[in-house]
Amino acid sequence: MGKSVNYVERFRESIAEGRPVVGTEITLTDPLASEAAAEAGSDFLWIETEHSHLDLPSVVAHLLAARAAQIPAFVRVAWNDPVLIKRVIDLAPAGIIIPMVCTPEEAKTAVSAFRYPPNGIRGWGPVRNMMYFDSTDEYIAAAPNQVLCIIQIEHIDAVHNLDAILAVPGIHSIVIGPGDLSVSMGKPGKRDDPEIKKMIDTIISKTTASGLMIGTSIGFDTDTVCNWFEKGVQWFALGDTIGHISEGTAAVMQGVRDLKLSRYK
Repeated sequence: MGKSVNYVERFRESIAEGRPVVGTEITLTDPLASEAAAEAGSDFLWIETEHSHLDLPSVVAHLLAARAAQIPAFVRVAWNDPVLIKRVIDLAPAGIIIPMVCTPEEAKTAVSAFRYPPNGIRGWGPVRNMMYFDSTDEYIAAAPNQVLCIIQIEHIDAVHNLDAILAVPGIHSIVIGPGDLSVSMGKPGKRDDPEIKKMIDTIISKTTASGLMIGTSIGFDTDTVCNWFEKGVQWFALGDTIGHISEGTAAVMQGVRDLKLSRYK
């Protein structure tokens, strides 16, 4: 095997370097969005299908764009459903993000969808997964770590069950969902609320102690990135394509309006 189908090893190497690993969420169908995000310096892409209109052909196009740019791409599926996971995992993303996992049983369901029997329920039908392997045996040996199983902790029930969730074999990374966590605690969007901060600190400390990787989707708040990185968070999805277009356009427009133009008083 000389080539990588998804560059997941680059993500692991970036984490091992100990620096903040940063990417962006892809929410538009055009694969040029992924190409542009990669060219702009993203370490990884988060292809968003839970809260977007992306369909499977769009996901394929973004994965191909990510591979052309030689960066890893994750896909967040819409729910912890083995059928949804099955259709994505055979496309060989670098990882699949499973939202709203609240119990160890739900975590086991997710992991099982990543594993072939006798260790799971994944059906045999690799599409891109085997393209750069010389034999089926070589692929089978690599398969458990080819696509990262990323469990999203974004509900207060999940925090209460976190020790048991972290003990489930086969999870590669935890990702914090601060938005839904705040909603589940009856404080929508109040990420700086002391109780919410306490729960987030609990997620960070317990996950780092477990040895699993940990990331988050956090918008454009660089102060929070610095704070959370110092506490142990390793990777960050910084906003999404629509947000970047909106913010960038607004900055350019305002910049022109702020010019001291001689013809305009």
